[in-house]
Amino acid sequence: MNLLRIICSESFLFSVFRVSTSLVFAGMAAVVSDLAGVTNIGIEGCMLTAAFAGVCFSALFQNAWMGLLFAVLCSVAMAMLMAYFILHLGTHFVMSGLAVNMLAKGITIFALFLLTGQKGASTAIPSVMLPKLDIPLIREIPFVGAVISGQNVLTYLAFLGVILLRFILYRMPLGTKIRSAGEAPDAAESVGIRLVRTRYIALLISGIFAGFGGAYLSMGQMDGFTANMTAGRGFIALAAESMGQMTPWGTTLAALFFGATNALGNSLQMLGMPVQFVSAIPYAATLLGITVYSLHRTSRARQRTEKAKRASGEAS
Repeated sequence: MNLLRIICSESFLFSVFRVSTSLVFAGMAAVVSDLAGVTNIGIEGCMLTAAFAGVCFSALFQNAWMGLLFAVLCSVAMAMLMAYFILHLGTHFVMSGLAVNMLAKGITIFALFLLTGQKGASTAIPSVMLPKLDIPLIREIPFVGAVISGQNVLTYLAFLGVILLRFILYRMPLGTKIRSAGEAPDAAESVGIRLVRTRYIALLISGIFAGFGGAYLSMGQMDGFTANMTAGRGFIALAAESMGQMTPWGTTLAALFFGATNALGNSLQMLGMPVQFVSAIPYAATLLGITVYSLHRTSRARQRTEKAKRASGEAS
């Protein structure tokens, strides 16, 4: 009964949006790259680099927006590094992505140690957080105002980013090129679409979204950087993108689901549940979600095959 009361509370729903923001950004990063035919396994590394850069540059300039700008630029740099290895040197996208993730993990800890003498957290760096935004009129609405208003500015930008990405993918020539590069690369090349350039652009956009997600972790959800603070969010975003069938809104809903499980874990910890059990909930939910989605897709494929066989039998 206490758990139900917590789940239905304003604070729980507020935390769902708060926790899901980084997953929504990362999910969009996964969508745009996958549609172009290059799965971005390095989202985790891009986010981690952005989280560290945001803290450092916001402290250097004492300006959160400058920190956000450099966070995105550093994320894009990591995405372009991975793109170079995949698109020019012909390395496997999985190996390249994992290499970027390992590079980001090592270089952020090393740089943190050089700057502060610590390897765990950036408590010695006077970073600046991004502001929260109170929305006029909406904040006055009972319950709804307490859930929607007062979120970090990047939370609102995340959902605006979903709308923008969908517009680009399905309403602009660039989006047509990106989707063609992934769905039918040979046909795309035959009509003059340059695959390498298109995939570079897709990975650049992917790096931008991952940069916003990483910056949010250290400048919005938390105040500061901690080692490996992404904690698998890049891979969870890939799972959300798979469940969302590579669509912006489907991926967003899946990201909100995973965010809700994370928020549920925090609530269970308040009720005295063991920390180890609570920490495993988001990852268990990810495995469950992928399993259910895979079973559903397999079932639909089997049904389509059976219908095709019946239609073929009737025709003969």
